[in-house]
This record gives sequence, structure tokens and C-alpha cells, in this order.
Amino acid sequence: MSDGEFLKPAELYDLTGFARAAEQEAWLKAHCVLHRRDGKRVIVCRIHARAWVEGREVVASEGPNWSALNA
Repeated sequence: MSDGEFLKPAELYDLTGFARAAEQEAWLKAHCVLHRRDGKRVIVCRIHARAWVEGREVVASEGPNWSALNA
């Protein structure tokens, strides 16, 4: 059974210790966990939360780095 791609509200509370979106977002920013704010919701990908717990840095991708290719 899949848990889904995004943390559920209860899981987000467990991670941050906060119920309010503004406090959750502040905690996520302070701990460098990638997230997105959508109105009153805070969206966190499960893989980003796991990476934080494991001590891995997750960098947001903006697509391929074409400048890294040699012509």
C-alpha cells in the first residue's frame, strides 16, 4: 500500500510539531526542507521529508543543466 507522494496533515504535524501552516512553513524553512505553500496548505513531498530525516540535502531541480554538456 502506498502512502502517497505528499505528507498528510497529521504527518506534517508530526514532522514540524506545529498545526498552523505559518508555523509549519517557518519550521520547514529553518530546517531546509523543500515545500510549497498553497493558500492555507503546506505541501511537502514524502521524499523530501525522508531525505531530511536521513541527513541528505535535496536540491530543487529546474531541469537539465545543458551547460554541463560538451559540444
